[in-house]
Amino acid sequence: MLRSPFFSFIIFVFFLSCKEITTPTIKFKSTSKEATILRSKGITNFQTKNFNSAFYYFNKSKIAFEFTKDSSNIVYNLIQMATIQQINGDYYGSKETLTESLPYIKKKDVYSAAINNLFGIADKELSLYNDAIFYYKEALKECTDEASKQYPLNNIAVVYIQQKKYDEAIKILEAILNKKLVEENPSHKARISDNLGYAYFKKGLHEKGLLLMQNSFNLRNKIDDTYGNIESNLHLAEYYSKTNSDKSHQYAKTSYQIATKFNSIDERLKALSFLISNDSGIKNTQYAQKYISLNDSIIKIRNNFKNKFAKIKYDSKKEKDENQKLRLEKVENLLSIQEAKYQRIFFIIGIFSLILLILYLIKFFQNRNRIEKIKTAYDTETRIAKDIHDELANDVFYAITFAQTQSLTKEEIKETLLQKLNHIYTRVRGISRENNEIDTKENYSVNLKEMLSTYNSTNTNVIINGIEKVNWDIIDTIKKVTIQRVLQELMVNMKKHSNAPVVALKFESTASTVIINYSDNGKGCEKDKITKNGLQNMENRILSIKGTITFDSEPEKGFKVKITLPK
Repeated sequence: MLRSPFFSFIIFVFFLSCKEITTPTIKFKSTSKEATILRSKGITNFQTKNFNSAFYYFNKSKIAFEFTKDSSNIVYNLIQMATIQQINGDYYGSKETLTESLPYIKKKDVYSAAINNLFGIADKELSLYNDAIFYYKEALKECTDEASKQYPLNNIAVVYIQQKKYDEAIKILEAILNKKLVEENPSHKARISDNLGYAYFKKGLHEKGLLLMQNSFNLRNKIDDTYGNIESNLHLAEYYSKTNSDKSHQYAKTSYQIATKFNSIDERLKALSFLISNDSGIKNTQYAQKYISLNDSIIKIRNNFKNKFAKIKYDSKKEKDENQKLRLEKVENLLSIQEAKYQRIFFIIGIFSLILLILYLIKFFQNRNRIEKIKTAYDTETRIAKDIHDELANDVFYAITFAQTQSLTKEEIKETLLQKLNHIYTRVRGISRENNEIDTKENYSVNLKEMLSTYNSTNTNVIINGIEKVNWDIIDTIKKVTIQRVLQELMVNMKKHSNAPVVALKFESTASTVIINYSDNGKGCEKDKITKNGLQNMENRILSIKGTITFDSEPEKGFKVKITLPK
């Protein structure tokens, strides 16, 4: 098998290109350390109730963690942002923020319960109670221990109270209150007791409800749960609103003062509503004015927060898009530089490859031509040897035997011997002519006709028509040589196999082609049994000069060949 340095070079180039040509790695400024610093700033501002700044830093941290593909921290920042939005009454905005986190959440993720719980809170505040219960139940599914399950259960019970489904709420809260885990967490026990007492009260079980709400109130004072006491005071204010207006007024006033301290706007408004309903004097007008003023103020503040949060998100997205655009431009510039570099490399490789390919093809065709010449010489020698053995050797042997066995003094014997010797001379001359170089110049048609005529004999009549009509001067040398060799092989084949009395060769010429029709009335043969020895050689020769050759034969109906070739 022939192996060339060209193929080794191509393999080398392939491995070289695989090794060197890679996409450039670009390092950006956003790192995990930077994102963590931004998150810490967000936590600090959140703890000091500086919500605008906290939201800003959490959002910046989230974008920074997106570049490091830290999904856990992305979700954490989004949860903090949604919590800030809920604190400031932007419940629809919080749901949008929570929705952003969903693609980063895996099933049974540590944050999935918190996200569902926040969805529930948002829907509860928007009075979408069925949706709220759905999300609280989803959060419940993600809780892995009994302690964590108590919070979403309590939230579900609170929504049932809002829906006036008091029996369902009582069933859940009683089950929680009876668990030993509640005793370990006094603030949680106070919350459950207060909610259960409120549910009893709303159902009409006033004494039972009052007892639990009062116990919760006392427990919260004992453990100094000041913020939790806002809710206890509001529930007791509502309880006494129809039976003891003074007590209701006192609880509502306390609730208002604590809510003002903690800046809990919704609780302040609720406390003011009780103060308005319990007082019919001058204070009532003052409370009403406060209520209207506070309500208008909270609407403006919350709208302001909503706009600020939306603007922070918009500005951050705009900044992120601009940064990405700059980064893409940087990548494209680097890639264009790399591409130009690789184009030069491939151009040089291409030039060298082309040179090597040309050298290889030259060597290949030289070897093939040499092999074809050797094969042609071998075939010619074999054919000459066969002709000498099959025909000439026999004639010489018969002539020698005749001369040895007959008296050469007799004239008729001498004449017969001379005829045999003349026949041998003619055969030798024919074999010589068959293998001589072909004259393709002005005498080509004469020599071709003479070669064909040599196959005339007492048994075979060769008829040649139209050979002079072809303008042989415009046909190139290779085609002339091929035509003569093919016709020569065709005549030899006829003499060996056909035994045809008549052979006809007709030459035709058109504007672009030469057509040669051969026919004889010899033995013929089956079409599928046409021998492929000499005939295959003829076909190959004609195809090599872009011509066509077709064979047609039937038993006892002769043999036909049509050759067509371009000029």
